[in-house]
Amino acid sequence: MGSVRKASAWLGLVEDNDDRYYDDEYTEEAGSGEAWVTDPRVRVASEAAHEQGRRIATVTPDGFRDARGIGELFREGVPVIVNLTSMEPGDAKRVVDFAAGLTFGLRGSIERVATRVFLLTPADTQIVSGEAAGRATGGFFNQS
Repeated sequence: MGSVRKASAWLGLVEDNDDRYYDDEYTEEAGSGEAWVTDPRVRVASEAAHEQGRRIATVTPDGFRDARGIGELFREGVPVIVNLTSMEPGDAKRVVDFAAGLTFGLRGSIERVATRVFLLTPADTQIVSGEAAGRATGGFFNQS
């Protein structure tokens, strides 16, 4: 098939009659009715993360009424990223005040990640920052 014909077929201007990549064996195997069996050692990532306690929640509240969901996640020991960019400034301030009290009461920490985005971490969670390592060596490019 020529390049003009391929482009025309891709655009839908002509019918694509190129069958040289069609595999008859694949269709016979696919239609055999056998169930697809996965390896039992392979688990879905979310299940493994839940079992090992490696979950992080992201919450974008619409109003202060969504603060309860943030609190429930944090009480379960889940780090929470709170994105307040879509909220009114007054409600956003109330949520930040709530989050600060929540982290103080449960001995966690609150850190501003970006403008109106905060990370709430439980007491048993360690935050590793890559900035300190980069500054110690003089940055990405060694311009000494």
